[in-house]
Amino acid sequence: MTKLWILAAALVLAAPAVQAQSTTATSATAAPVSASHRKAAEELLITTGSEKNMSEMTSRMLDAQLEQRPEMKPVEPEMRAFINKYMSWQSIKDDLVQLYAQEFTEKELKELNKFYQTPVGRKTIQKMPMLMQAGMEIGQKRVQEHLPELQKSIADKMQSQQPGSVK
Repeated sequence: MTKLWILAAALVLAAPAVQAQSTTATSATAAPVSASHRKAAEELLITTGSEKNMSEMTSRMLDAQLEQRPEMKPVEPEMRAFINKYMSWQSIKDDLVQLYAQEFTEKELKELNKFYQTPVGRKTIQKMPMLMQAGMEIGQKRVQEHLPELQKSIADKMQSQQPGSVK
């Protein structure tokens, strides 16, 4: 059961972990930002509905993993508790504020906030989760369509690296 739980956590967190690798190093070396800069970043996250979107996205991600791996269903409560503990809005809000403050100037954050308060900006916020989901599905479909090519390439490489193989 422990191996099952470890596998579940790895599957659920695979996508965010890849993204986190590119941002964690940056946040560790980030220079402090002013209170007004942080406030502008936090306001943008509120305007864009980041808390709700993050909650929905993590729930969808877990649901998708459970659909793909039905044998994980018995540990769903533990997986949800883990995600709520470490991926909840409260647990990562400060890190996200810092990240946005690092990547955008205070002026840019205020301009983005203004944009997201316009009708087109609100529509963008509303459509973004669906667009991201559809984009991920397109990517998954494309990988599945060409998976035999990857499998053959990997098998060929492994075969060529075996002792005694002809290169």
